[in-house]
Amino acid sequence: MGIASKAGDYAFRAFTAGLGLATIYLTATFSINVYRGLSWHNAQSKLDKQDSDLPEATSGHYTRISTSIELCLVDWLCTGVSGSLQQRHATAY
Repeated sequence: MGIASKAGDYAFRAFTAGLGLATIYLTATFSINVYRGLSWHNAQSKLDKQDSDLPEATSGHYTRISTSIELCLVDWLCTGVSGSLQQRHATAY
């Protein structure tokens, strides 16, 4: 075996080890993200259930606030003017 053959062998082993580590990392992060996503979804389901249990007058208040916030965010994202978010927030109340 020549030097070039050994160098190629070591390069291949290093490359294969790198692929193995990348696979382990991606598998771990995917599993963590699935867990976080399921936890988030579970929390949202609980919030939705709590919102549906609220009396009508109270839930209307929360709906008005969330709609106001959504309008502010849409306006801010569409126009790109950061001041409009503060302006709308101040007039929402």
